[in-house]
Amino acid sequence: MSRRLVHIGSAVVDYVYRIDALPAPGTEKTASSFAQVAGGGFNMMVAASRTGMKVVFGGQLGSGPNGDFLRAAFAAEGIATLTHPSPLMDSGNCVAMISGDAERTFVSWPGAESVLSQMAAIRVAPDDWVFASGYTLSYVGSRDALADWIEALPAEIPFVFDPTPVISEIPRAILDRVLARTNWLSCNTTEAGEIAGPGAVGAIAARLLSNHCPTAEAVIIRAGAEGCFVRLADGTAQAVPGFKVAAVNTNGAGDTHIGAFVSALSRGVPPFEAASYANAAAALSVTRHGGSSAPTDEEIQTFLSHDDRSVHGRKQKAHL
Repeated sequence: MSRRLVHIGSAVVDYVYRIDALPAPGTEKTASSFAQVAGGGFNMMVAASRTGMKVVFGGQLGSGPNGDFLRAAFAAEGIATLTHPSPLMDSGNCVAMISGDAERTFVSWPGAESVLSQMAAIRVAPDDWVFASGYTLSYVGSRDALADWIEALPAEIPFVFDPTPVISEIPRAILDRVLARTNWLSCNTTEAGEIAGPGAVGAIAARLLSNHCPTAEAVIIRAGAEGCFVRLADGTAQAVPGFKVAAVNTNGAGDTHIGAFVSALSRGVPPFEAASYANAAAALSVTRHGGSSAPTDEEIQTFLSHDDRSVHGRKQKAHL
């Protein structure tokens, strides 16, 4: 049975524009479509929830139209919030431009999610999992409170950390404190190199465990469509291949991967199999337009059912 995920991160409103290509400086583009969707950490929470995990949000929402929009989105997905809305500001937003090659470019404006003032109200239970991301650690108004809270977690609580693309904006002392408490580190290849230095993926993963995450059970280095590389604390390692799909929107794929991975782990799926399951979830997500494109467990299992490698009792075939 899946356990509860306590997500201590940031949720924002995404304004998503689809364009054929990014405009040149000083020029203008007309988008082919526009959508207002819940974004940020919301995508990871949805992925975990749709694959069977109970999810609660311990971050900060605002008290304006953006905050109202996010609360409605949380309610629609059955995700409860543990804190009261900030009385001082609204939730932030992010402009996401999706180009014809399915890549995305972001411009964000932080709001209430950047100031954590209610950490004392967030309680964890013995069977909980906790997740935090680098976005929350990058904010001056939240990094110290979050790092203190993470360090104070009971030792038996699994803590999952994603440094995110803003890793360079996190003070190294704060980052080191959080990595030292991390049980499961999930990052992309660029972020992994930022922490542990350049090199082959296997060597980087080994350094992440030995030099930066001494208590971690594993590190997962995501490589987009190629899948991910997983190294366990006992030295066992495996490149877990991804799936060949026609991508139309890569926005939120990493969040979907992490949410599905944690959900699978929480119900007892072994790490390498959980990584394959997460690869499938991410592959499905990039074939869909719009926000919150994470698939359900049933959709993932259907996707895997025609393949020839066992994943959680089902079959899967990887395509490089």
